[in-house]
Amino acid sequence: MILLGVDTSGKHGSIALARVPDDANSGSAGSVEMLEVVPLAGGTFSAQLVPQISGLLSKHGLGRHEIGGFAVASGPGSFTGLRVGLAAIKALAEVLEKPIAAVSLLEVVARSAKTEGNRVSVLDAGRGEVYAGEYGAGERTRLRSERLIPLDQFLGEARGCVVVTPDPALADAARSSGLKVEEVPEPGSDAIVRLGWEKIQSSETVAAEDLEANYIRRSGAEIFAKTRS
Repeated sequence: MILLGVDTSGKHGSIALARVPDDANSGSAGSVEMLEVVPLAGGTFSAQLVPQISGLLSKHGLGRHEIGGFAVASGPGSFTGLRVGLAAIKALAEVLEKPIAAVSLLEVVARSAKTEGNRVSVLDAGRGEVYAGEYGAGERTRLRSERLIPLDQFLGEARGCVVVTPDPALADAARSSGLKVEEVPEPGSDAIVRLGWEKIQSSETVAAEDLEANYIRRSGAEIFAKTRS
């Protein structure tokens, strides 16, 4: 089965094309064969995404009807970028009637850690704030919460957990506060596909009409509208 993964959550994005076992009950994330990952330049996702998907399928001798499922970064991240990626996947999944795995970047970061035990994944949110996801220990990380909080507050509340991040600046800040830190690679569409495959296997999927972004915080326009009301 062919899986298509898309990440348009940040300044730059990517598309991943992968092959997985046809039997949904066999294999794991390790059984995902990555065929190719194509980078997307930031600022032009809306113009690049659909042509790049078409070109990637054509390059590997595949048609869109051979796609068996989709995995997409649902957030947190860029409002505009997420909307572009989710809209494209919504359209394709609706036409092809295939499942979608919506994947949190915070979960990808947490799952990338080798450290056992409770962990907190953290990503820079700008404005002196961070996106923080708290996950319990176990074979599958269990989400406890995802929040947008000030960096100083995060550093004070993360005691007793391993801080997992791909951001060197956040890693340094956490270490300076005496926290245990594990740095992991920046999440991309390949990691989105691997975790998405696990979600598809366990039926953690959403229909196209129910796919939504996980912004965690309101957009600037919504905040401005609220202050005027």
